[in-house]
Amino acid sequence: MTKPGPQPKIATLIDKLSQRDHVSPEEIEALRDVLGTPQEVRGGVDIVKEHAHPQQSTLLISGFSARYSSLSDGGRQITEINVPGDFIDLHSLLMKQMDHGVVALTDCVVAPAPHVKLIALTERHPHLTRLLWLDTIIDAAIHRQWLVAMGRRSGLGHLAHLICELYLRLQAVGQSGRLRFDLPLTQAVLADALGLSTVHVSRLVTELRGEGVINWSGGQVEILDWHRLAEIAEFDATYLRLQNEPV
Repeated sequence: MTKPGPQPKIATLIDKLSQRDHVSPEEIEALRDVLGTPQEVRGGVDIVKEHAHPQQSTLLISGFSARYSSLSDGGRQITEINVPGDFIDLHSLLMKQMDHGVVALTDCVVAPAPHVKLIALTERHPHLTRLLWLDTIIDAAIHRQWLVAMGRRSGLGHLAHLICELYLRLQAVGQSGRLRFDLPLTQAVLADALGLSTVHVSRLVTELRGEGVINWSGGQVEILDWHRLAEIAEFDATYLRLQNEPV
């Protein structure tokens, strides 16, 4: 009899971690034991509030969420878009107080991982601890690339880079393929991620369509010319660490 694989609530996380190193059945079971009952969160609702002191970290099972910082005038800057399989605030285990918030961009399903259980996991499973540590390091690498894009890339290059990144991150967890993926985000959300106006974002999407690089309709993106898109973005996937290199 074939041994059953990971339960759906951790399948995307295992897919992502397995891109980088082997995850043993014992480690899969340890992750399963850490996670609590899945919960639904409506789009637009904070999963983690700014300045909160969370007692748990949260795994995104389905949907899209985003890390953000807000200003006193109501402005918001999104600093990373989260995809299924992401621990959206694993760093809160050590940070204690959040310096940013995490909002559900769409309807989401999440699962809590109490910090007391995560601490016990780190004490019992050193290899799995290194894998989760690598995951937070890659988070930091994503932030660096977003900083470069915000400061030095053109608006068109920035949007192209975001599309390339999300496609590969979703592909790693089985959520994209054949150069297509769902991206049910409003232009207002994209504007907050790119640091641009919604009008500017609309023009950039139109420009990429006009160059025959993408189709973007009904919340689905189809990449028509990956090489051209990556060229516009100056995209180098090294920072996503998608190769298998044991830790």
